[in-house]
Amino acid sequence: MGFSFRKSDRIRKRSEFSALDVEGRRVAVPWFLAVVAPSQSGRSRLGVTVSRRIGRSVQRNRIKRVVREFFRLNRQRLGGPWDVHVIARRGAAEQTNRMLFEALHELFEKIAGAA
Repeated sequence: MGFSFRKSDRIRKRSEFSALDVEGRRVAVPWFLAVVAPSQSGRSRLGVTVSRRIGRSVQRNRIKRVVREFFRLNRQRLGGPWDVHVIARRGAAEQTNRMLFEALHELFEKIAGAA
């Protein structure tokens, strides 16, 4: 599979986000909330939401980059094909990249453990 992150690895349509919101279960860690459901596409996919309340565009884009990079490197830890919608919570913008990676690691452990 490799470590690439293509368009096919993303949840992009509003209808897909809405369906995931209805079908999925929620998993939370200090700076992130995830909505997770089994993937219909046969591969794990990621959607990221960072609202304006989190911070300015530079901060929001940094959080999105960190989440995408973590997913790219660690998607095999999920233990199966999952659709994952990661939502940043308040306080995420003030954290270092290392702290965000640790929170995402904890999030993925919870997802894989509940599978």
